[in-house]
Amino acid sequence: MGRAYEVRKASIQKTGAVRGKIYAMYAKEIYQAAKNGGTDIACNASLKRLIDRAKKEQVPSDIIKRAIDKVNSGVDENYVQTTYEMFGPGGSTFVVECLTDNLNRSVSYLRAVVNKCHIKMGAIGSVTFNYDHLCIISFKGIDEETVMNSLIENDIDIDDIETEEDNIVIYGKPQDLNAIKEVITSIKQDIEFDMDEISYIAKEKVSLIKEDKEIFDRVINMLDEVEDVQNVYHNVEI
Repeated sequence: MGRAYEVRKASIQKTGAVRGKIYAMYAKEIYQAAKNGGTDIACNASLKRLIDRAKKEQVPSDIIKRAIDKVNSGVDENYVQTTYEMFGPGGSTFVVECLTDNLNRSVSYLRAVVNKCHIKMGAIGSVTFNYDHLCIISFKGIDEETVMNSLIENDIDIDDIETEEDNIVIYGKPQDLNAIKEVITSIKQDIEFDMDEISYIAKEKVSLIKEDKEIFDRVINMLDEVEDVQNVYHNVEI
């Protein structure tokens, strides 16, 4: 194993966004999860996970309720998640996740960013092969040996597990996120997860200075302003 948690944690470069955009994005995600898997959180692990995360990020309960009520009232919207790859200045790269109901609109907005910042859009796989696509789950209150034994008993293979003081971090396949959490909660029902997300983690980082750093910052700021942009990952050392 041997990868230090602090190093891996520092390598997760995901941009923030204004509070209103966070609320809007969670509303779309919760609506789509409820539409796909039903509005009962006892039967829809993805919906429960999203609601838990939204509450941690202080998304108002009425926004969560309205998103679920839309499904119950028969409102028919459809959001899809798409991933775009970009080459920035000085060897920097971007992985941009969008959640949108209009792919043409999303592409148009992203191409505007590319053109204004004089960077390049990449083909599928041209950037992501330099990133690890993993689910990351961290928690306290259970020892590593117990966790590993339970994962093995449930036939779940993980990429890595690390312990930093009393904090355990598991890196696994994105599709195993809910299964790993179910194993952990079967050991300790009242467990609280400090992190449970799916991320792109750059395998190697670059440092930018002067004009390259200015362009990079401009790209990040412009992407944050695009309504459909859900997450932005990059390989720049901050």
